[in-house]
Amino acid sequence: MAWNDKEDTTIYKVVVNHEEQYSIWPADRAIPPGWKDAGKSGPKAECLAYIKEVWTDMRPLSLRKKMEAAAQKSQ
Repeated sequence: MAWNDKEDTTIYKVVVNHEEQYSIWPADRAIPPGWKDAGKSGPKAECLAYIKEVWTDMRPLSLRKKMEAAAQKSQ
């Protein structure tokens, strides 16, 4: 068995930043500055499935806002 084949038993929490970008973070560690708890925790696969479900637009929030503003100006 390779070193990276070891079962990951870490419990993670889903975190989100001000640009509405998602990531996972070990639940037993302090959330890094600029991120906040998104309210979901569990095994890695469960957290990643949650992110896949809720993070449907990968563009940063600031880009989405600029694109919406440009679209409204061109109407």
